[in-house]
Amino acid sequence: MGKLIALDSLISSRRVWRGQSPNLAPSAQPTGHAALDAALPIGGWPEAALTELLLPNAGVGELELLWPTLARLSQAQDGGMIVLVDPPYLPYPAAWRDAGVALPRLQIIRARHRDALWAAEQCLRSGACAAVLCWPQRADDRVLRRLQVAAETGQCLGFALRDMAAARNPSPAALRIAIDSSPRQLRVLKCRGGNAPSKPIAFAHASHAQAAPLRSEAIRIEAAPVERGGVAAITPLRNDRQRVAVMPVATLRIERNAADREPVDQTPLAPRDPPQATRPAPALTLLHPR
Repeated sequence: MGKLIALDSLISSRRVWRGQSPNLAPSAQPTGHAALDAALPIGGWPEAALTELLLPNAGVGELELLWPTLARLSQAQDGGMIVLVDPPYLPYPAAWRDAGVALPRLQIIRARHRDALWAAEQCLRSGACAAVLCWPQRADDRVLRRLQVAAETGQCLGFALRDMAAARNPSPAALRIAIDSSPRQLRVLKCRGGNAPSKPIAFAHASHAQAAPLRSEAIRIEAAPVERGGVAAITPLRNDRQRVAVMPVATLRIERNAADREPVDQTPLAPRDPPQATRPAPALTLLHPR
């Protein structure tokens, strides 16, 4: 007979996953889309967990899906920061503002691939963020498991936006949603608390009556570029009466050891251009353990 192995050791080493009770409490994080909330067993986003959005290409409605939640979280008095970790495109402040997102609560982290994954994990784990959006490239189940555990630790909503091809692979994310562009619909591939709905969910564009009116005003965007040498820039999206700008608040320098290729040192740098605002700009500090 083979060697007997204690079940507790298998669970602690994450070689066997423990099933969850089907009687989960309703979610306190509604998606803001009535049809999607009705289709999900817990009635909203899984709390303190990672949600995976699978896209055929960028710009198919992923932000429209998330904006109601991000707007609600950013307007909460005791809420945390909304962090975008290395988005593929520069966010347009006017669109985020008109979606109801409080721009002083919105932070952008610019970093390269492995540094971006590390930054996303630290933000999820920090307890200072209400929601973290990341765009992981070539992420395997081990990376996604780390993000899932970090979201549980920091009691944070995590969203990983990935290519639709990743749907062929298993994922530890608590919720997986595929966004189709033609026809425009949502397909729940995996969800917490029950079976995924068998039918797709219609995902129409927001009507003009419901959408916030666009304001015609001059917009200036100042982006802090990612410097060579492994510098990740953290910037907030600010909104004042005269302009909307991306202003640098701080940068994080990440030095890599040639032997193990892991981040080993990180020193906060002073802002290049202090923001001109009536109140202090929010800051998010990430410290890598030495």
